[in-house]
Amino acid sequence: MNTVITIGRQFGSGGREIGEKLAEHFGIKCYDKELLSRAAKDSGFCEEMIKTHDERPTNSFLYNLVMDTYSFGYNTSTFMDMPISHKVFLAQFDAIKSIAKEGPCVLVGRCADYALHDMKNCLHFFIYADEETKIQRLVKKYPDLNESKARDMMIKKDKQRQSYYNYYSSKKWGRADSYDFCLNSSVLGIDGTVKLITQIIEDFEQKEQ
Repeated sequence: MNTVITIGRQFGSGGREIGEKLAEHFGIKCYDKELLSRAAKDSGFCEEMIKTHDERPTNSFLYNLVMDTYSFGYNTSTFMDMPISHKVFLAQFDAIKSIAKEGPCVLVGRCADYALHDMKNCLHFFIYADEETKIQRLVKKYPDLNESKARDMMIKKDKQRQSYYNYYSSKKWGRADSYDFCLNSSVLGIDGTVKLITQIIEDFEQKEQ
């Protein structure tokens, strides 16, 4: 196993669960919230601050300015003047690259596919599902939610993720040409989708040999 797997996901689609099951199958680590701890450790930022700004968009700086500053590193005066949200993004961006260099793993969300776009041994997936399936999964996961509240939460979270991804990457969230594979988890279910992705990864690794 030599492949780094990234997973973008709609809220309620089961993307994180799919990532965890893939990691378990291949005996590798899955980074979702764990990525925040790693970013905090590597950057020296407070983990609570990173959690507060996790996958949240901002409109205060232009994307190009962020990436220009990134190329000069953390110690520039421009970086020091950056909004916290940009510092958090760059800390996560660096953590994703560092983790991927350490070996095969699963990385969920946080523009991981964009951060690793130049790595050859990566496969990038996007998981979506039909609205009813997502709502039922959310209601089951969060007992205090009714269907109406679950729908509202789903719309809000997806808007946040879309804005974050579209702002910090040069691609479009959820669009087929932004990823290697887009899969509807409603069709085969969580386990069936994991099985399909496993087959894709195994075929990819065989091709690369």
